[in-house]
Amino acid sequence: MNHRIFALIVFILAYVLFIFLPKRRTIVAVASSLLLLVTSTVSLKEAFLSINWNVMGIFVGTLIVANVFMESRVPAYLAEIIVDKAKNTAWAILLICLLTGFISAFVENVATVLIVAPIALSLAKKLKINPTNMMIAIAISSNLQGTATLIGDPPSMLLGGFAKMNFGDFFFYKGRPSIFFAVELGAITSFVVLYFIFRRQKEKVKLIPLEKIKTWIPTIILTSLIILLAVSSFFDIGFSYMAGVICMIFGIISMLWEKFINKTPVLDGIKALDWETTFFLVGIFILVGSITITGWIEIVSGYLSGIVGENIFLGYTLLVFMSVFLSAFIDNVPFLAAMLPVAISMSNKLAINPSLFLFGLLIGASLGGNITPIGASANIVACGLLKKEGYTVKFKDFVKIGLPFTLAAVSAAYLFVWFIWGR
Repeated sequence: MNHRIFALIVFILAYVLFIFLPKRRTIVAVASSLLLLVTSTVSLKEAFLSINWNVMGIFVGTLIVANVFMESRVPAYLAEIIVDKAKNTAWAILLICLLTGFISAFVENVATVLIVAPIALSLAKKLKINPTNMMIAIAISSNLQGTATLIGDPPSMLLGGFAKMNFGDFFFYKGRPSIFFAVELGAITSFVVLYFIFRRQKEKVKLIPLEKIKTWIPTIILTSLIILLAVSSFFDIGFSYMAGVICMIFGIISMLWEKFINKTPVLDGIKALDWETTFFLVGIFILVGSITITGWIEIVSGYLSGIVGENIFLGYTLLVFMSVFLSAFIDNVPFLAAMLPVAISMSNKLAINPSLFLFGLLIGASLGGNITPIGASANIVACGLLKKEGYTVKFKDFVKIGLPFTLAAVSAAYLFVWFIWGR
């Protein structure tokens, strides 16, 4: 069997297993990559070069900072202030969702849900209401806003690394409004959907005891990281690993602060990292690299280009809504990693600015995961927390909120990207 066919078989098998064994996705990704290496389908050098080390630096660095930020209790303190200031339950839920979105733009989605969930569950207990819809709203709000910035979530990091976009490029790219504004427009329209879902909950909010903030230092570290990433965006020094290096430096600063000031052993901080997702990303990069090296990306892009012909709008629409549908059922990280090279290849064949297809792909893949309880890691975590509290989330109950939320957000962002980048 030649390497091209073997690479395709391993790739397809891995992605099928991602669907049916989501809890074993890291093992599948790493094992598949090792199989490609052992059989010499890809060389060690090709595997190393396939890994986007800038993305890995951004992910690991921001993860360390986010963990320290979460432990400081500042996010929980802010959430509790918002709950206490809300005039009724409906507005308390909506404001919690807004805060969730804001935090998620700078902190990984799962971490954000874990930060906000205790406040939501505590509020539900005091008011004697079912927290299911509230937790679903928190999870999907986190997924939406995580797309807005370079450091919000792995899919955004993947796009940033692949297209060599810096932090500022997510706000303005080549002189035009970028992903951030598309996501915020989607957030406004989807917020209206949430309002109609929760508007009948008029119970008066009961005051809840405020968290004690342990320290403001992690907040200062996170804010400094964001400012430095923003400032570095204005300087093109030809170093494509700048964002990753900056994030890792701040990650190391956070670990040193934990070690010498907070007296937390470094080993504890290392253990707390999301190593599963870290190794999953490494495995995915090698898998996608294998089908790129063996020519399958060109074949797939040629097939899709044949379907759309010279109709750019059809190509854009196909990419966006195909991504929405597929990401509702499969993890958006491997899907996006596989499709980014396809989007570039299709753009080249149509002789258009690749930003249109790349941005459309990110929006579709990131927001499509909000439709079902298995579409995103944050959804799975939210459902798990509810199960611990004795509430089972039915598939149809999640879709009842996730589908209209997603359609509202995607439609607005889809039209915005086409209007700005489709000409």
